[in-house]
Amino acid sequence: MFTASAIMSMKSHMLLTNPLLCLFLSSFVYGQLDYKYYDYTCPNLTKIVRYGVWSAISNDTRMPASLLRLHFHDCFVNGCDGSVLLDDTSTFTGEKNAFANRNSARGYEVIDAIKTNVEKACPSTVSCTDILTLAAREAIYLTRGPYWSVSLGRRDSLTASQSAANDQIPSPFEPLENITEKFVSKGLDVKDVVVLSGAHTIGFAQCSTFKQRLFNFDGSGNPDPTLDSSLLGSLRSVCPNQNDSDSNLAPLDAVTINKFDNVYFKNLMNNSGLLESDQALMNDTTTAALVSNYSKYPYLFFKEFAASMVKLTNIGVLTGQNGEIRKNCRVVN
Repeated sequence: MFTASAIMSMKSHMLLTNPLLCLFLSSFVYGQLDYKYYDYTCPNLTKIVRYGVWSAISNDTRMPASLLRLHFHDCFVNGCDGSVLLDDTSTFTGEKNAFANRNSARGYEVIDAIKTNVEKACPSTVSCTDILTLAAREAIYLTRGPYWSVSLGRRDSLTASQSAANDQIPSPFEPLENITEKFVSKGLDVKDVVVLSGAHTIGFAQCSTFKQRLFNFDGSGNPDPTLDSSLLGSLRSVCPNQNDSDSNLAPLDAVTINKFDNVYFKNLMNNSGLLESDQALMNDTTTAALVSNYSKYPYLFFKEFAASMVKLTNIGVLTGQNGEIRKNCRVVN
């Protein structure tokens, strides 16, 4: 684990750009994202976010996966706009109690705390969406995962939609074909499905999301025949076949629980994927070939995970005069 002083002293890796090209385009990119968007208006933003995430991880080793999941669920519902952070109001029912988020989405308090510190340094300047986007990047970096440069300038939505969250967020109970269709609808592709699934190298899942594989797979009354037998035994001890075990937790990658690496893919090669939707990646020739490559070449996985995250973070963003800069991430101004 990094020390606080080390975190504060880390240098951000910025994308190399052509200064003449940037100068030429500057008058045409108003309202677009920019790697240097807050360089003058909030120069310490990255340090503030990094320290906030580091502090949260120090208190809760599950937090990196929670922050990444929160960001993913935000971006998949009408774009990366901070809508997942909004509480319900009299005019809309938000996303916090959608099927994919109810009693499982975490990290709201971490974003609140970071936002408070950002507001102290740079009032009414940085969107909650940009804070969540940066927090997800820092969460992966601080668990020994890849680093990628994040373009900034996203603005916050004025509403949220529980029904959209129910429709648009992929479910671990869906077949791979359906999950892929949802990715494609967001401008992503099958490679993104596989590489972003690799985020399951950290984090935990509730027993309710995979218990059917342990006892009654496809209504057969038997366990999933593809599930490794030793893993089956250990999971049954954590998730006995009774309703009160539904909220118990099991690691998505039991080998390196808190380290971001490529072991998730090695697990799939050994029939040790936790979720049915994870192990299903081995049932398709295209996705299975990608799994095999990532299991062998960790650098390739890191490189392509970073590239897919950049694509994810740019889905449906609000810029320019669209949306707003919330002062409190939970409510519209």
